[in-house]
Amino acid sequence: VRMELPCNCLLLLSCLQSLSAHADFFTSTGQMTDLLYTEKDLVTSLKDYIRAEESKLEQIKRWAEKLDSLTVTATQDPEGFLGHPVNAFKLVKRLNTEWGDLESLVLRDTTGGFISNLTIQRQHFPNDEDQTGAAKALIRLQDTYRLDANTISTGNLPGVKYKSHMTAEDCFELGKIAYSDADYYHTELWMAQALKQLDEGEESTLDKVTVIDYLSYAIYQQGEMERAMEYTKRLIELEHPRGKSNLKYFEFQLEKQKKAAEEEAPKQKEREKRETVEKKKKKQKKSKKAFSLIPEREKYEMLCRGEGIKMTPRRQSRLFCRYYNNNRNPSLLLAPVKQQDEWDRPYIVRYLDVISDAEIERIKQLAKPRLRRATISNPITGVLETASYRISKSAWLTEYDDPMIEMINDRIEGVTGLEVDTAEELQVANYGVGGQYEPHFDFGRKDEPDAFKELGTGNRIATWLFYMSDVSAGGATVFPDVGAAVWPQKGTAVFWYNLFASGEGDYSTRHAACPVLVGNKWVSNKWIHERGQEWRRPCGLSESE
Repeated sequence: VRMELPCNCLLLLSCLQSLSAHADFFTSTGQMTDLLYTEKDLVTSLKDYIRAEESKLEQIKRWAEKLDSLTVTATQDPEGFLGHPVNAFKLVKRLNTEWGDLESLVLRDTTGGFISNLTIQRQHFPNDEDQTGAAKALIRLQDTYRLDANTISTGNLPGVKYKSHMTAEDCFELGKIAYSDADYYHTELWMAQALKQLDEGEESTLDKVTVIDYLSYAIYQQGEMERAMEYTKRLIELEHPRGKSNLKYFEFQLEKQKKAAEEEAPKQKEREKRETVEKKKKKQKKSKKAFSLIPEREKYEMLCRGEGIKMTPRRQSRLFCRYYNNNRNPSLLLAPVKQQDEWDRPYIVRYLDVISDAEIERIKQLAKPRLRRATISNPITGVLETASYRISKSAWLTEYDDPMIEMINDRIEGVTGLEVDTAEELQVANYGVGGQYEPHFDFGRKDEPDAFKELGTGNRIATWLFYMSDVSAGGATVFPDVGAAVWPQKGTAVFWYNLFASGEGDYSTRHAACPVLVGNKWVSNKWIHERGQEWRRPCGLSESE
């Protein structure tokens, strides 16, 4: 006997094939789309179950209504009713046969298809790690782009197409995840947002007492006793069992703080007297930090927000756009590429319309089933491992996967004039929720002599980066040391040299991928190596040449 699966089961199996063997869903927005189809199939299965249950209940309801009417009539004159032989026969038949049929109908299990689907799918659902990763991504976006909790909760983000609100439970969940990391600052922000929504009358199963308990403790951990006491008094009003004892403890700690402050006051005044006016002026000057003195993390976040250093008009006037044929390269003579200067030092150029929409879709199609969590090389052990500062998934494509990949490689060689036979394969990356790659170098430094030893092709001389999607908000490529920011533009590519002509590393090329605030970011890159470039890019005579 040949068993045929229903259409929706076949769809489910195809989805699960693409989901199987994959984890870390939150690290790739592109791969998370499969989860939407899986959920859609699950809803279809649930609706089928509801229809089956409604049909069963409708049959039972009709049976009950028929018997209700019959028994009312029969019990008014039982002997007279049963005096009719047909009524007597039907009563015996009902009790002997039909009530048994009804019992079978009531006991009939209509959950089979739905429970089966749910069981199959659940083993491929996102796990606690995914939920925690997605929550931390929201917190990262909040910090990088200086968003308050209410802006995120109400979904008022720049460039959003499908607005989505967070419930009080959602906010509470973010607060709990921050709390588990002893991150009391973000615990306070999200617990306060959850409480705000509850106070505004949002319907929720969430208990205010629980939220206020977390909130008061988070504030206490940040040393703000008086505010912690205010929330603790609310706990007492709500008859929290620990409220009174917590309040006494906070009062004791506040008294200790006041005594310590009183003892410190004279010493502080003495220190202030010793400070000359000149020192104060110097302090004021120092507070206005030069961009180069700002910590890298701060520079990185400033650039992601579109802030930071601005190129002087004089430097800006030296940046041009042009049609470029790379010294009359045969492949570019009839169709030169559009080249646009993005930055002068290091020299970063963008090439416009160098990859078509059809090529982009084909690359994504080839890469999607192969996407795996992106890794970094441990600088101490050299072992590849995942890292919290690189949130994306990547796949590698070779010219054997599709002839189009060879065409793209030839195009990169034609435009750059560099040998790509010794380059690494085309890497395709898709960023996840708040996807980013914090500041890093593409080339191997002197303290990493074995970085690319196994490839046998020398160091990474240059980077070619295709942007395969527009990004609604965020997702820039930034260079913190020099203050450059390059924004994604679908169909374009940016190119820069990682090494000087002398072979020394150009440390100004340290760069990062900013978190994606809204949208889906796809890129692909080609890391070009030193071997094969001896005649294409001759060595320079000085280190920085």
